Amino acid sequence: MRHAHGDKRPEGAGAGDPRPRRARREQTRTALLAAAERLWAERGIHGASLDDIAAAAGLTKGAVYSNFAGKTDLLLALMERITSDRTGPDVCDELRAAVEDADRTGRSSARHDGDDGPRRLALLLVEFWLYGMRDYAAGWRIADWYADRRAQLASELGPADGIAPADRATLTMALDLGVAFQHLLDPARVPADLYTTGKTLMQGPRPGRPG
Repeated sequence: MRHAHGDKRPEGAGAGDPRPRRARREQTRTALLAAAERLWAERGIHGASLDDIAAAAGLTKGAVYSNFAGKTDLLLALMERITSDRTGPDVCDELRAAVEDADRTGRSSARHDGDDGPRRLALLLVEFWLYGMRDYAAGWRIADWYADRRAQLASELGPADGIAPADRATLTMALDLGVAFQHLLDPARVPADLYTTGKTLMQGPRPGRPG
């Protein structure tokens, strides 16, 4: 049927327009990822099932499998989502900034603040690592993720004291993440200013910057 003049449908609109379907799918994925982030930080990855995540998102388990191949696929998607704009040391910079802000404002320690973003991030990073250690199929994919972050950091570092940039990047990430996890658990005995000391010892001056 022809439409009267002035009743022209927008280009691409109609039953065959895939945009509403894509939008709904993206909303579903976002809801599932948000639920997984919250539950896995609270209960651990093995403490929250896909059924639990679907229910928390107000969806059915079928919605999980229509968007993700399984728990590992959902985990990797979440890992990429929460760290997409960060490298390993930047994660620790974010944790340190939050802790230092808490010290200045007198807010409660991140260890006891259940809604604290940095604490949730640290818990998730530990959960990802543990899952990769226990699940071979997930482990090599998570290891590749870390390798990409180390390579990115190494590209910003030069050799120092005979240590290659790739090795310095590995040591820097180990130091940064280790200090972050210890501080969040025991802020009184592992002060936040150890970040600066450790990064200076491991990284040295950046190329093109004063030492």
